[in-house]
Amino acid sequence: MISTQAWADAQELWDFQQMGHEARPCSVAIGLGSHDLGVADVTADLYHRGLTPLIVFTGATSRTTRDVMPRGEAEHYRERALDLGVPAEAILVEPRARNTGENITLSRALLEGHGVPVVSALLVSKPYEERRSYATACKIWPDVTWVSASAHMTYVEYVDSIQDARLVIDMLVGAQQRLMVYPDQGFMIRQEIPHPVIEAFERLRAAGFTSRLIPGRIT
Repeated sequence: MISTQAWADAQELWDFQQMGHEARPCSVAIGLGSHDLGVADVTADLYHRGLTPLIVFTGATSRTTRDVMPRGEAEHYRERALDLGVPAEAILVEPRARNTGENITLSRALLEGHGVPVVSALLVSKPYEERRSYATACKIWPDVTWVSASAHMTYVEYVDSIQDARLVIDMLVGAQQRLMVYPDQGFMIRQEIPHPVIEAFERLRAAGFTSRLIPGRIT
């Protein structure tokens, strides 16, 4: 049972993760692998809207996806996009990345290997990881203009679609921790975090939403 306070705190983190970018034409769309096939749906929609001529799906498997996406996140995303009418020649697959930093690094190498010039990129993620993904991409590939994109859903709608509120809150807490910790480690750009967001994170951590936290970190 999720308490009223935990729901409110999760909403606080959800709202902070939203970058509020307006989708616009870009050199490429990069769909970040995860358990959520909705990322592939959004990426396919961006292609069909004429906002990108090329898609990269990136991701291996994780403890969350190894059973439901045994062929790898990027491959399952590719199959979904094909089912949605995206032509095979418009999709590149990067099958090795196991974290967001590798998603960007290996996608960059893949695009460079194919001789694709990238000035701007639509960065497609789960809604609750927009800011985390953006901060990582800006650090690793700073000469690209990044435009965040995700499914247009409210927090409650997203939880209903996943059917696992604890997983979503755990993921939100993990994403928030990384925004606080990773800039000091050189993995992300630093962003100002409002005090109410930090307080919400601390309450959720104290309430036990800790399965996606970095082991051994106090923050």
